[in-house]
Order: sequence, then C-alpha cells, then structure tokens
Amino acid sequence: MKDYQNNEALRKSFFELATNTFGLSFENWYQKGYWSERYIPFSFVESDQVIANVSVNLLDLIINGEKKKAIQIGTVMTHPEYRRRGLSASLMNKVLEEYENKYAFMYLFANDKVLDFYPKFGFKAVEEHLYSMDFTPSQFEHTGIRKLNVSQADDLRLIHKFASERLPVSQRFGTDHTQGILMYYCLNVFNNDIYYLENENAIAIYKKENKHMDIFDIINIKEVKIQDILTKIAGSDTETITFHFTPDYSGIDIKSVISHGGLFVRTNGENFYPVHVKHPITSIA
Repeated sequence: MKDYQNNEALRKSFFELATNTFGLSFENWYQKGYWSERYIPFSFVESDQVIANVSVNLLDLIINGEKKKAIQIGTVMTHPEYRRRGLSASLMNKVLEEYENKYAFMYLFANDKVLDFYPKFGFKAVEEHLYSMDFTPSQFEHTGIRKLNVSQADDLRLIHKFASERLPVSQRFGTDHTQGILMYYCLNVFNNDIYYLENENAIAIYKKENKHMDIFDIINIKEVKIQDILTKIAGSDTETITFHFTPDYSGIDIKSVISHGGLFVRTNGENFYPVHVKHPITSIA
C-alpha cells in the first residue's frame, strides 16, 4: 500500500509503528493539515496493520543556485515481529522502480546500525561539514522580537505562511518544497525555540546555552542581512555560533569541521554533488 493518508486504520497503524520505532508523533502534524502529497509512505500491510515502511519525500535541492529534483527517503521501519524477512529491501526496490529517471538525487540519513544496508541500493556516503563562527558582540537591539507559541493558532498560521513562502536558507545548498517537514520540526522538536523578528520580517529558530548559540533555521520571505538577525538574537555573552545549515551570508567569517551525520546519496546520471555543505536540519526527514 502507498499514499494512504485518508485511510484511518492504516494511517493510525503507521503512526503507531513510527512512535514505537522512533518515538515520532505524527498525529498532531496530520491533524493540522501538514501531511501533503509530497509525503508518500510505501508500506507492507497485513490485516490493516502496517508492518514495514519506507517513506518518500518529494522536494528540490538548491545547489549553487540551481534547482534539482530530489527524493529524500525517511521513516524506514519494520515491526519487530516481521524483521529479517527482507521487507525493507523489497520496499526500497519498489521505490527505486517507481521513481526511476524522475530525480537527480535520492538521499537519506542513516543511523549507525544500518550503514551497510543502503550501499546495496547504490547509495554512497557523503561527508557533511558543520559551520560555525566566532562572535564578537558590538551592538544589540532586542526590541521587535517575539517568541512564537505553536499552540496559538495565529502564531502557527504565521509560521506556516513563512514556511510556505520562504526563500531557501542557502543558495549554496538548500531545499525547497519542504514546508511539511519544517512544520513537523516546529510542532515536535523546536516548539520552544521559534522567534519572530518583526522589523526584519523573519523567523529564527535557535537555542542559547552558556556562551554558545545554535541557529537551526532562519526563515525569510525577502533577503535579510545576517548581521541584523544576529544583532537581535545574540546576547552580549555569546562567543560562538553554530549554523545547522550551509550559510552563504556575506560579511561574516565562518569555519567548518567534518560532521558525520549519516548522509547517503544516490545519483541518477548527475556527476555533481557539492562538497563542504550541511543539509538544513529542519528539512531532514
């Protein structure tokens, strides 16, 4: 079975398996209307019970300003009672068959337990880099910044509007058509870390701890200056900032270290894949 979001029995069984396997909670995400046609589960079903799954996320990668059709694989899981029967392999082959010649890149993020599984299907490990910068406080302007509450309908609508109309977080390496994934992160992962910058008309998702700041995403509809963003969100005691995407802002000095995030990529005749990049964390399925 595939693409069965309107089948209540199968949908709830899928949600239950995702919760039991990964601790993921899809129900609220679905009820809010964020499961779109771009998220397609391929599942084996027995008696209205989902017993194995491989999900397809249809999106675009932005690579050096060029848009490439891509498929991100996610939610690969099998019920414990049905493991070691080759179900995941069969579903992967079905996905490869279904989307043959329909993408430039197919990719996924694998955990340490299955690093030997995906090369069997033509996926190759790709090195990522994590970017950071030393930060020297100059001036701070903390007015016009408001923490957003995803349990408030108006705030959630604002976040979804930005998610749907946003510019890619990076032209060097970014994603497009990933608002469904971003809304999952906003509801379930970073729900306490989302801020609206009124003057810049941007949303920043970040955490500060001690003298370090992690910026997970900057969501803007028009071009913004990163210096204006940092002036608003960084505190006077911030010394280092880590970007969980590939920053291509001008006027800042960034450095990178190798990050082993489990990224595997399968190309479809494309010889080019960027080096020294970080996939945006808020569009990892």
